[in-house]
Amino acid sequence: MKALTWQKKRTVTVEEVPDPVIREPEDAIIRVTSSAICGSDLHLYELLGPFIDRGDILGHEPMGVVVEVGSAVTKLRVGDRVVIPFNISCGECFMCRRGLQSQCETTQVREYGSGAALFGYTKLYGQVPGGQAEYLRVPLADYNHIPVGPDLPDERYLFLSDILPTAWQGVEYAQVPEGGTLAVMGLGPVGQFVSRIGRLRGYRVLAVDPVLERREMAERHGIETFDLTDTIVEELRDLTEGRGADSVVDAVGLEAHGNGGVAFMQRAVGLLPDAAARQVLDKAGIDRLAAVYASIDAVRRGGTVSLSGVYAGDADIMPMKTLFDKQITLRMGQCNVKHWVDDLLPLVEDVSDPLGVMDLTTHHAPLEDAPALYSAFQKKEDGCIKVVLHPSTA
Repeated sequence: MKALTWQKKRTVTVEEVPDPVIREPEDAIIRVTSSAICGSDLHLYELLGPFIDRGDILGHEPMGVVVEVGSAVTKLRVGDRVVIPFNISCGECFMCRRGLQSQCETTQVREYGSGAALFGYTKLYGQVPGGQAEYLRVPLADYNHIPVGPDLPDERYLFLSDILPTAWQGVEYAQVPEGGTLAVMGLGPVGQFVSRIGRLRGYRVLAVDPVLERREMAERHGIETFDLTDTIVEELRDLTEGRGADSVVDAVGLEAHGNGGVAFMQRAVGLLPDAAARQVLDKAGIDRLAAVYASIDAVRRGGTVSLSGVYAGDADIMPMKTLFDKQITLRMGQCNVKHWVDDLLPLVEDVSDPLGVMDLTTHHAPLEDAPALYSAFQKKEDGCIKVVLHPSTA
């Protein structure tokens, strides 16, 4: 089959690789009809190379059709149409029973002290082959799927794999009071959905992003948007009676810009041998925290900051005095996809499309175009906000 493979920093290529096979009785194989490029895929493209081997298959936002099932699979049949959550969980352990599928004790990657295994996401999360490929092996398939109907287009359902439940969890964790104000840092795909979910719930939403095309997309959905300027925190306070927003969702994560020194250090780590670089990133890695700092400054006293963007640094310096003094609640974590599906499925199937899932993708492309689109997505060129690949149309 054809699959998108990591080769080196800023280099991914489509290669012929062996088809996946059933390894365990609980496995299933799907033919991938759609597979999105996620903002966190750019972390692999740019930063986390020491945890990846050349030839690893990327991608963790796939859906498709079941073509084979293992002998122990009882809830799937050949021909079923499914979305595959990005985290791999069992549904039965202590964590899964409490709705914390991203912490699944069956698939935790204990070698690195990480939570549940993920598709297409480095040694840190199990090095499981990803879904930017024509076919995908799904472990523990009876639980690790979302069944969907045959009629609506893929785009209605695809984002249930990651970014839509990630946004929903981000808003849940933000604890916005009824009729309150929600500020959103970043209008990438997750930030777009965070903003729309906030509007759906009746909040006033103030969203910040430096990219014009992203602001224009959000404005189509009734969002008040702002450029990222040196005075943005003061602007947000001025709009909220001088207090700041009730809640802030940081939908940026470690891709945030604003600290040249951190960027230099991240590049320097990339020059180390992989074994040394893994140790540095695992124990002394730091992120660009401009979005976190801005979120903490922009939230009112007694408010909540919810982190939906992915951070990876263990040596990050947090402003503990400010967090304590302002009595801020901080919530975060890898999304527990399956926990939110029952809330989201009726919304994506609603004929009115209240979350605008059909107004997010800016680029549809065959798998062969993926390398160029990774570059465009990273550089925010050609109005690239969300890419959906179509590895198989048979």
